[in-house]
Amino acid sequence: MSATTTLWRPTGPEELRLVAELGYRAWPPRLAEQPIFYPVLNEDYAVRIARDWNVRYDGAGFVTRFEVESELLRRYPVQQAGGRTILELWVPAEELDEFNAHIVGPIEVVHEFR
Repeated sequence: MSATTTLWRPTGPEELRLVAELGYRAWPPRLAEQPIFYPVLNEDYAVRIARDWNVRYDGAGFVTRFEVESELLRRYPVQQAGGRTILELWVPAEELDEFNAHIVGPIEVVHEFR
């Protein structure tokens, strides 16, 4: 079995609905205005986005947790998007299908904010 890395993704209700339609096994294709998929490396950062941004703009925010084969993630350098704990990966939209193929197990909702 391959080693995995835990990632989190803050998401709004529409994206979560699409994840549910995919059986909680994959992320939906990006929209034209979303050239990059941004999973984050720590739960606290995901909570802040879901609670402080998604709730304000979408009426609800969710934090998901999922495992990805670590070997694949080596191709995506960690990006520091602010403070030293604000870390994310930038996965180009055209690579999302391959990224999804390396998710191990289900995408789980671990926090909900309204």
